[in-house]
Amino acid sequence: MADNPGQEHRKFVRINLSLRVKYRFISTGPDFAEERVYEGQTNNIGGGGLLLTGQVPSVDWITELLMEKVLLALTVDLPEGPPVQAIARVAWLEAIDQNTEVCQLGLTFKEITGENRDRILDFVITAHAPAESD
Repeated sequence: MADNPGQEHRKFVRINLSLRVKYRFISTGPDFAEERVYEGQTNNIGGGGLLLTGQVPSVDWITELLMEKVLLALTVDLPEGPPVQAIARVAWLEAIDQNTEVCQLGLTFKEITGENRDRILDFVITAHAPAESD
């Protein structure tokens, strides 16, 4: 049976939630060096990645981001405990505003500690759990 082209192939459940994310772009190439720390918001998050609404340095970076020549170093503020840190690759991006260079970036975690992934998974599970009534 053929896969549905519109079907998502995620390993982890995500929850729709807005969390603050600080991020910077990391690259081995000098043409795409950027030291600035950006701030954005998650649209959703799960153990495998997140959807980030944020700014890119320039529309000229799109190809490098999609080819994984530029990655993102992330710091995500969960509601409890210290921030989660990870390195992510851009799986896809859309809706770039030419004036502000704000877009949505579909990110997949490339490097994340087991502890940080577990914290995200625990958070997602807790958020999905039905509220207990007294």
